[in-house]
This record gives sequence, structure tokens and C-alpha cells, in this order.
Amino acid sequence: MVKIICPSMMCADYDFLKEEVSELDCAGADIFHIDIMDGSFVPNFGMGPQDVRCIRKNTDKPVDVHLMIENPGNYIELFADLGADIIYMHPEADKHPARTLGKIKAAGKSAGIAINPGTSIETIGELLPLTDYVMVMTVNPGFAGQKYLGFVNNKIEKLIKLKQEYGFKIMADGAISPAKVKELSDMGVDGFILGTSALFGKGEDYKTIIERLKK
Repeated sequence: MVKIICPSMMCADYDFLKEEVSELDCAGADIFHIDIMDGSFVPNFGMGPQDVRCIRKNTDKPVDVHLMIENPGNYIELFADLGADIIYMHPEADKHPARTLGKIKAAGKSAGIAINPGTSIETIGELLPLTDYVMVMTVNPGFAGQKYLGFVNNKIEKLIKLKQEYGFKIMADGAISPAKVKELSDMGVDGFILGTSALFGKGEDYKTIIERLKK
């Protein structure tokens, strides 16, 4: 199975964001992952519209936005217009998650659900027919540098069975090391959001790292 490699741009060097995008693009990154945080749904602030605009301008690869914000349905048009190809929302943050997923589809974008470690599959089951990507958070969202929460593997196993029925792709986000890429890929996970555990700040060029991970 070909692994989908998604650099988490929150971990990139902001002083050289344009250059980082170009280097990662040439290195074989598949999707550029952008965390949007509002300081309310998660206790941190992340990237913003200006960062989406910059990244979108400097790559032809798909761009996703992970909306860790309250009432994400109010911002679908904004991020769709900025050029996001995939938009993730957290069902817990939205009073009408099915309507929000419909908005994403109506904008011609791929709809994604992000599942926190404490969110059960049973609570989002009715949304899966509307979903193109399910991103499993393997840490509590909001900060880089956390430890992988092993209990989420049970959830991943359930999703792998369900994806055969619904056709969505499973992505993993949070403390994804090279060893986790192999382990989860063998289980059936399709893609990986990579930050400091596997990609950034490693003292090697991105091309070398990404080629090794894809093997």
C-alpha cells in the first residue's frame, strides 16, 4: 500500500515557509496539512488564513485544513475559497456536523472528520457516509511533541473494518514516528500527518526522509 505523507506545516520553519513548501513538494510530500486553532476548542492558536494562502500559492499538491475551532461550519466557505482541497472538522465542535460536511461537499472539496482520542466511533457512525477522510488523533489535539496514546489502536482497527463499507481513507495524526508509520500502515492506515517525531528537525533533507518512510 502506498503511504500518503502529509507534512504538518505547524512544525515547519516559519521564517522560510515558502522555501519549506517548495522543498517538501520536491521531496515527495503528498498533502500539506495545516492546523487551524482558535484557542477555545483546543488550548492553543495555530496557523491562519495567511498561511493557507502562502502554502496554496507555492504548491500544486493537495492542501488540507484541520479546523480545531468552535462552529467550523461558519468557516467552510473561507477556507474553500483560500484553496483547501480537504477540510477536516471535529463533530463535537459543531451543532450540525452533517450540514457542515454537506457544505464542504457543496464547495467541491473533500470532507474530513477528525476524531479526538476520547471520541468514540459510535458517536460519528452516522456521518461516515458523508466522509472522504477520517483522521484519528493519536494525541490530544493542540500541541506538538506529545506521546502516542496506544489505546487509540482499538479505534483504528474498528475504522479499518468500516472503511471497506464506506470508502473513506484513514489518516493518523499525533506523535507519528517512523516505527508508527510502519505499524499503522501494516494495520491498514492510509496516510500520516508528520511533525517532529518523523520529519522536521531531523538533520536530514526531506527527500531522504520521505523516500525512506514510503518504503
